Amino acid sequence: MNSLFQPVAPQAPLAEQLRPKTLDDVVGQTHLLGEGKPLRRAFESGKLPSMILWGPPGVGKTTLARLIAATADAEFIPLSAVLSGIKDIREAVERADQILQQTGRKTILFVDEVHRFNKGQQDAFLPFVESGLITFIGATTENPSFEVNSALLSRAQVFVLSALSESELSQLLERARLLMAPDIQINAEAAEQVLAYADGDARRLLNFAESLLNSALASHTQVIDEAFLQASMASKMRRFDKGGEAFYDQISALHKSVRGSNPDAALYWFLRMIDGGADPLYLGRRIIRMAVEDIGIADPRAQTMALEACQIYERLGSPEGELALSNAVKQRRLYGL
Repeated sequence: MNSLFQPVAPQAPLAEQLRPKTLDDVVGQTHLLGEGKPLRRAFESGKLPSMILWGPPGVGKTTLARLIAATADAEFIPLSAVLSGIKDIREAVERADQILQQTGRKTILFVDEVHRFNKGQQDAFLPFVESGLITFIGATTENPSFEVNSALLSRAQVFVLSALSESELSQLLERARLLMAPDIQINAEAAEQVLAYADGDARRLLNFAESLLNSALASHTQVIDEAFLQASMASKMRRFDKGGEAFYDQISALHKSVRGSNPDAALYWFLRMIDGGADPLYLGRRIIRMAVEDIGIADPRAQTMALEACQIYERLGSPEGELALSNAVKQRRLYGL
């Protein structure tokens, strides 16, 4: 029994327990961390520049920043642009100066969601980056060319991180299983669905794996199969961010699939956005736009077909209306075929 006067340390989430301690533990980002690759060379040289880490959620931006600080034997000061302001930036810089004066150690100032800072807040870092007092590392899910000030951007290298592949996610899932429940097996079909659900996001994978394995342990389940998975999975939503990078990437892919005369790819991206929560009528308007702009007078019937699909959705709603829109996406007239 725990004493009333003895603090109990909270158990770290699985994602934190499996956070890599060395570069060799990192899963993914081989284009940056492989032998001879740019970030690996920077690590090995010990001369780490200020940088922007750009990539989707759950690909290791914070982890890499922490590893950089550990490798460089530097103080690590994290800030969140969502919660911080000029006062917090000033306090972090003062702390960095104290650390330098007292210990001679440099400071890595890590700013998560740096695109949330306004121009004035981003400009506040410039003199300290230039003087070398801090090594600035910003993490963002948005394109830094649009969201980060050019002055700050010119003083930092941009490294683009990629979503993890299924094979890389599979490695993480196996690590999670061995750590939490080595006696429990996950069959191939269930593992495939878990990886698809994670959608390239390591944090999402580990959070779901933790919940899934805890459920299996509680119910004394020895093998996680599709039936157990469906009972445990609250949703199948894929990554989708209305107004963010993922949103524009996916709608762009839909347009390019039509322009490239690839109905199967267009249907995939249409359903991917529906699955992610996009407004079907927004997609309907996009289909009309494609019929007008990309097909035009080559086949005016495409416009009529797209308009009718939207009208069907307005009359019937989901799911029948979505079927009408998907039929419009697949119609050969939309592709001039």
